[in-house]
Amino acid sequence: MSATPLFSTERLNARLWQQADAGRAFDTYSRWEVARWLGATPKALGSPAEVPAVIERWRRRSADPRYGIWALERKDTGVVVGSVILIPLPDEDGTGHGEIEVGWHLHPDSWGHGFATEAAGAALAKGFADGLTEIHAVVRPGNDRSAAVCRRLGMVPQGRTSRWYGAEFDAFLATRP
Repeated sequence: MSATPLFSTERLNARLWQQADAGRAFDTYSRWEVARWLGATPKALGSPAEVPAVIERWRRRSADPRYGIWALERKDTGVVVGSVILIPLPDEDGTGHGEIEVGWHLHPDSWGHGFATEAAGAALAKGFADGLTEIHAVVRPGNDRSAAVCRRLGMVPQGRTSRWYGAEFDAFLATRP
C-alpha cells in the first residue's frame, strides 16, 4: 500500500519516496536519458545498492513539509512515474538565498502524457499556498521538453545563468498569481 499523499492531481499522488520504490527509482535514475539533465555534473545511478541511501537523502530533504523530492504515483495503477521537486536552490557556494526550485524527473515510459506539467503545476500551487511569491525552474540547455513544460506552466524565461548548482542552466520564473 502506498504512503499518504502530500498533494494530489487528477491522475497523480505526490508522496514521500519509500524503500519499496527502490526498483523503480533505480530503473528511472540509472538511465542516461533521464540523468543527463540532472544536476551540475550529471551521473546515472550505477548500481541498485546506491538507491537506499538516495531515497533516504530524498526523505531527509522532505522533512520540512513545504519542500521535498517526492515520488509521483499514478492513481490508476500505483506505478511511480518519477519525482516532482520543490526545494531551496543552492548558489555556487552551496548556500542559498531563499529561492525555491520546482522540477520533475520522469521515467521515459511516462514521458509525453502530461504528467510533468500536471505535477509541477500542483507543486507550484502548493508552494504559493505555503506563502512563496516566486518559484524558479532551472533547465539544462538543450532540454527542450522541460523548457516546454515551463512554458506550459506560464513560467517566464529569465535567460541563461550559472548562478545555481555551479553549472549553466536556462532559468524560468513563476510568480504567485
